[in-house]
Amino acid sequence: MALEDYLESEVVVAVAATAAVLSPRVRGVLRRGAVYGLAGVLMAGDAVSSAARNVTPSVQQVVATAAGTVQGAAQQAAAAAASVTEEAAERARTATEGAEDARDPGSET
Repeated sequence: MALEDYLESEVVVAVAATAAVLSPRVRGVLRRGAVYGLAGVLMAGDAVSSAARNVTPSVQQVVATAAGTVQGAAQQAAAAAASVTEEAAERARTATEGAEDARDPGSET
């Protein structure tokens, strides 16, 4: 085999895997790295779930406040519409009563 054959990626990977399997020091380093890596993943998962639990009440409060604001605005709009409707009905009654009085002048005497 020529020197170029030893530098191919498949050969390099095979040599590294064999060295890792046969060397106690490399196996220890890989094992320690796997343990620390898994511990880091678990800690990150705990941090994310804790943050999500802390955010949930805040989001619920914001949603409740927004719903109350929308409901209050809707009630004010309904009250304003009812007021305008009552005012228009009163004007219509006044106008029709005035028109009836103008048509029938003998009804007052």
